[in-house]
Amino acid sequence: MIVRILGEGQRDVPESALAELNTHDADLAAAVDADDETAFRAALVALLTQVRAVGTPLADESLEESDLVLPHAEATMAEVVAMLGADGLVPG
Repeated sequence: MIVRILGEGQRDVPESALAELNTHDADLAAAVDADDETAFRAALVALLTQVRAVGTPLADESLEESDLVLPHAEATMAEVVAMLGADGLVPG
């Protein structure tokens, strides 16, 4: 699965990482629902850190279509809310 972190590029993330990514995504959605900036920031950092840890960076010149697009690390809660779908940032 190809995951783009805005401002950082793309990573090839194994499908086996999806369950853990969904856990972080649920934490992020709960923080947004609670309007809890501290929990939001922690959940966003955890999600992006996990993608970086398990994903293999793709070359900058790679033109792969992204399966997921995640916000940059400094994204505001409003920016993330605009990106959230019915299934959060990470469907599944």
